[in-house]
Amino acid sequence: MSEFYDLLERNPVAMSNLNLRPLTLFAPTNQAFQKYTGTAHVQYHMSTTATTLEHLGKVITSDFDGNPPLYITKRRKNNQDYIWVNNALVIRSRSNVQMQNQQGKKQVLHVIDDVLTPLTITQSSSLDVFNPDAFQFLTHADSLDIGGHRIRSYRQKVISNKKESVYQANGWHTFFIPVEEGFKPHPRPDMIDKKVIDGHIISDKVVFTASAPTEEPFETLAFDDNIKVTISFFTQGEGKTLKTYVKSNTVVGDSKHSTGVVMAEIVRANIPVRNGIIHLIHRPLMIVDTTVMQFLEEKEDGPLFRFYETIMDFGGEFMQKVNSMKDVTLFAPSNEAWNDPNLLNIIRNKEKMKEILNLHIVRDRLNTERMRQTNPNVITQFPTLAYRKNLYFNVLSSRQGNHTITVEGGGVNATLIQADIAQTNGYVHIIDRVLGVPYSTVLDKLKTDPMLNSSFLMGLHSGFNSQLNDTTRRFTYFVPRDWAWQQTEIEFPSTHKKLFMPEFSYHARAVLERHLVIADKVFTMADLRSMGPDYIVLPTARDSLQVKVKEEEKHTTSDPDRAGYSIYWNHRNIHIFRPDVECTNGIIHVIDHPFLIESDVQVTGGISHLKSTESILIASTLMAFIAKLFV
Repeated sequence: MSEFYDLLERNPVAMSNLNLRPLTLFAPTNQAFQKYTGTAHVQYHMSTTATTLEHLGKVITSDFDGNPPLYITKRRKNNQDYIWVNNALVIRSRSNVQMQNQQGKKQVLHVIDDVLTPLTITQSSSLDVFNPDAFQFLTHADSLDIGGHRIRSYRQKVISNKKESVYQANGWHTFFIPVEEGFKPHPRPDMIDKKVIDGHIISDKVVFTASAPTEEPFETLAFDDNIKVTISFFTQGEGKTLKTYVKSNTVVGDSKHSTGVVMAEIVRANIPVRNGIIHLIHRPLMIVDTTVMQFLEEKEDGPLFRFYETIMDFGGEFMQKVNSMKDVTLFAPSNEAWNDPNLLNIIRNKEKMKEILNLHIVRDRLNTERMRQTNPNVITQFPTLAYRKNLYFNVLSSRQGNHTITVEGGGVNATLIQADIAQTNGYVHIIDRVLGVPYSTVLDKLKTDPMLNSSFLMGLHSGFNSQLNDTTRRFTYFVPRDWAWQQTEIEFPSTHKKLFMPEFSYHARAVLERHLVIADKVFTMADLRSMGPDYIVLPTARDSLQVKVKEEEKHTTSDPDRAGYSIYWNHRNIHIFRPDVECTNGIIHVIDHPFLIESDVQVTGGISHLKSTESILIASTLMAFIAKLFV
């Protein structure tokens, strides 16, 4: 703490306080000063009352000009208790140091990880205002040191809507104020009314960015019987690229206020005022007035700038296509998603990249509420702009009642990390992976896919799965989904039961081997269809698979370009629920019925065996093994 001590020694008022008065001193570490670029004010780090951590309330008065408050936040997370003073974390192991000065006055030292920054006036200003409230901040913002940002348009809206009182209110609140640049384009300013202003205020809570819980919604003043708006915080990036965003979620709207999420970057955070904290944001919340394309174009260093750059590099016509749609949902990979090393080779292939971009678009308005409503027990699917490729959605619910939604496309499972960002022509959902660029082996895909649990467990218990991680081989695996096994349990209850019993694991392995094609290449459904209209024979891990591939119209859309597939096997027509799930060492086709007949597992005289042809195979294998012993 030598840098802070040097500042103390050069400040006569601070030194006098140390010598003569009781004190609480919040001392930043040297590391805190190394990352700090502003002017440090020593007296803002001290209070003339001695207070231990246990006795810190919500506010402690500083000794800076006007005695502005220091705000205390206490939170428990991961079974640990944390304390922040403004935006600085208290380092508990080095705090609560109690002593007395020469006058016998009690003093307490707390060590913090950041330099505390008060609100000050600019050097050129003659303004004589100390410790302003939020409305005084709005009134005198041009004279305050807030990084050159201007907020005149928003101030005019507050005054014209007669909302001065909410910014003058006693207590401690969190205010979000859009800067001047956020009032473009016209007619955005005309959409700011009393409810929108209320939607920029969290009442009776002071929320600094460092202590803000991620994705926890706070009710705003615009949360009543007629309309319900919440605000939450989230961050993207790390280190110097770290950005903090807020988003308003209009859970219940009305004719003037659309439901959905509006996102804004905090461009100047943690400005303390007498009645709370102010965050300056790059655009107003709650207002839905941009298209999907305009949202992507809005901020050149925003949360989706790498996706936008990719679109402009590989698919300019893709953007025009999106902009022409009246109803569109975009699943946009985050900036971090583009760091995936699997993209390095694919990103050079322009045609492949165009297909990948198309995989991220659904020609429909699809928000999470609709996903949950259409997905109570099964995975739902929607067609994309990529030829014959769908997106598949799964809603995972925790015991705490939280919902996580995953989307799969082209073999990639991604999580919606920012959902329901509302636009005039649809929605944007930010996801954590680029769809269509596989990163999992066939085995990893089986492990993680929520609709393939039964096939995975059957293969695990029978020892079948171990081969599926081999990256030197190419697999085409027809995998029955869980629903298919449930239907089989109804159709063949005894056979189904035995397949999942440990003592019948060999039979389970033999059945799965019938589903696994091993060759020097993988076979998409289009490949299989092109091999002929009649039966084709595929080499499997067991012997061979004889099937006929047919195209069929999917029930999810009337578009003839969206033809699906089915396989005719053993007098049974089996629908391909999800074709062409790509993996790094193969491809999976998810099917609606296993290649299974009731006689596949039989029990005679207490000994289980397969049908006669399989018994011959076993005998041949044993004979070959015995012959080797005598060589």
